[in-house]
Amino acid sequence: MKQLLILLTSALILLTSCVDTEERDDTPTGNFEALWEIIDQHYCFFEYKQHEYGLDWNEVYNKYKVRVNDKMSETQLFEVLCDMLAELRDGHVNLYTSYDLGRYWTWYEAYPKNFSDTLERRYLGTDYKINGGMRYRILDDNIGYLRYPSFQTSVSEGALDDAIYYMALCRGLIIDIRNNGGGDLTTAEKLAGRFIHEKTLVSYQQHKTGKGHNDFSSLEARYLEPSSNIRWHKPVCVLTNRSVFSAANDFAVIMHALPNVKLVGDRTGGGSGLPMSNSLPNGWSVRFSACPMYDCNKQHTEFGIDPDIPVALTDEATALGIDLIIEKARKVLAE
Repeated sequence: MKQLLILLTSALILLTSCVDTEERDDTPTGNFEALWEIIDQHYCFFEYKQHEYGLDWNEVYNKYKVRVNDKMSETQLFEVLCDMLAELRDGHVNLYTSYDLGRYWTWYEAYPKNFSDTLERRYLGTDYKINGGMRYRILDDNIGYLRYPSFQTSVSEGALDDAIYYMALCRGLIIDIRNNGGGDLTTAEKLAGRFIHEKTLVSYQQHKTGKGHNDFSSLEARYLEPSSNIRWHKPVCVLTNRSVFSAANDFAVIMHALPNVKLVGDRTGGGSGLPMSNSLPNGWSVRFSACPMYDCNKQHTEFGIDPDIPVALTDEATALGIDLIIEKARKVLAE
């Protein structure tokens, strides 16, 4: 048994070492080389982004290598490394230091918000229910409205039972996940399971198998089982905007695969790569997309998915206290 344990430990060490990057010096040049190599060997969307907008990671190296020298300051190096990572156009790519967070937020900052805190307060009112991460009430046309602003806040099975039971007599249900930047994927799956009535193919995923840009496993089907608790059987509208990202984007992908669900609003923000992290010689940490996920039709969702019914807010309607996306969902459910 002891010999077996030694063999398993040795195999694990060998397996781990095969994905390690070359050790670099803690210099600006060394940290630049380490970061470029980490992304080069482990990032998962090179081929897709080459096709979408011509990303060439070798050209990125040449472009930013000339901006690095060992006499530059720490803040200058941070700026160069962040600029290089921004070439990936990925909201799951971050560079962490003790004084700043390198990020790419153009995926939502360059687009209309299509959400208003003021309108949210108007539609929720003051007597709405609070349970876990959910806020919900019944609108005056007997449509249920459930707001879930972040999957970082979990929800219990009992809370979901209470919410569905409370809105059981409603004609339909609106789930508003606008501005939901993600969080715990299991929370998103737990909520989605309340709208699934048989084992359902909801997406596909792959895993990195080597250091090459195209070294991936075959597509693996991902199924979601229906909840064993109370489930919702009536029509549903899921409200989306560009700030729906990561686990929230995955929730939209799952719900989009269901027959009684319509997505209403704007295109989601994406973020379909499951992230992992690594460290640079100077102690900075980098997060990046490592495992690609696809929808049930094997299509990429890294740059988001389009709604079934596109709707945008207008300044005129907002000034009158009207959320056109909610109102469109109400109309769809009423019909």
